[in-house]
Amino acid sequence: MAQHSLPIVLAFSPEDQTWLRVSSVSVPQFFEGHTEVPVSGDALRIGGRQFIVQARVWEHDGMTPTLRLLLSSGHAASDTVFG
Repeated sequence: MAQHSLPIVLAFSPEDQTWLRVSSVSVPQFFEGHTEVPVSGDALRIGGRQFIVQARVWEHDGMTPTLRLLLSSGHAASDTVFG
C-alpha cells in the first residue's frame, strides 16, 4: 500500500476558525502518511469538538491537485452546561 502525497486542507466555519485561534487549539495532520483519503460523513475530533466532513472539493492550481474538506460547525456536548 503506497502512501498518498495529496495535500488535504480542512475548511472551518468563521466561528470555528475564531475558536481555534482564541483557544490556541492546534489542528493535527490527520491524513499525513495514510493511504485512504477522507470521505463525506467522516468525523474528526479536534480540541474536544466533533466536526463532520460535509463535502469534498477538488482544486488544482496548475501544478498539483488539492483536496479541501468542508467541515460542519463543531459544537461539543461539553460546551453546554446543565443545571
